[in-house]
Amino acid sequence: MDSTRFILIQTSHPGNVGATARAMKVMGFSELVLVRPRFADVLSQEETVAMASGAADILARARIVDSLAEALDGVSFACATAMTPRDFGPPTREPRPLFAELAAQGTHKIGLVFGSERYGMSNEDVYRCHAVLSIPTHPDYGSLNLAQAVQLLAYDLRQALGGFAVAPRTADPDLADGRAVQGLLAHLEEALVAIDYLDPAAPKKLMPRLNQLFNRAQLTSEEVHILRGMARAMLKTRRGEG
Repeated sequence: MDSTRFILIQTSHPGNVGATARAMKVMGFSELVLVRPRFADVLSQEETVAMASGAADILARARIVDSLAEALDGVSFACATAMTPRDFGPPTREPRPLFAELAAQGTHKIGLVFGSERYGMSNEDVYRCHAVLSIPTHPDYGSLNLAQAVQLLAYDLRQALGGFAVAPRTADPDLADGRAVQGLLAHLEEALVAIDYLDPAAPKKLMPRLNQLFNRAQLTSEEVHILRGMARAMLKTRRGEG
């Protein structure tokens, strides 16, 4: 069962619902609940589906409910994305340290609650949450698009839960060997001399530097062929001028 529920309250723009679904799927989450969205058919609107971009399964499983209380059914730790009310309210926390604590406990069904694009969350809805999340932003401009906020928090939470293993890059089976690289260097040296870029009487360290460059690049056989084709074209052009 998914340990996290994403809850959108009174969302106005279908595109944000679709983009939220996409952000969730990219980070491996699947449970989406909408509270009184502006459009009752938002989950099937063309813009929603288009912005979901392959996350149609998230939309198909999403639920629409009438209240935040319903959306929080089964959630044991709810996080509001809003300003903390001035009178009183839950503590304000940065996402990463809070998510690390929740992940370490490993017992909570987490709910991430997002308000409407225009009005955010009401104080009453914030009071229902256990913490208020504050995403660190530039002090002069801290306004985030709804879907952007979803993506940021989904990423931070996934990292706290262990992230995804990145498969190591396997060696290209067609890497050029030393002989091919040396053949390329000889071909390039001939071409560079022909176009008067390299003075054979004072070569300095151009060719050794190119050798080191090619070693770092780990050229494939195809790339060697491309570069030798360039050298061949340079020589052909030069000889044509002669």
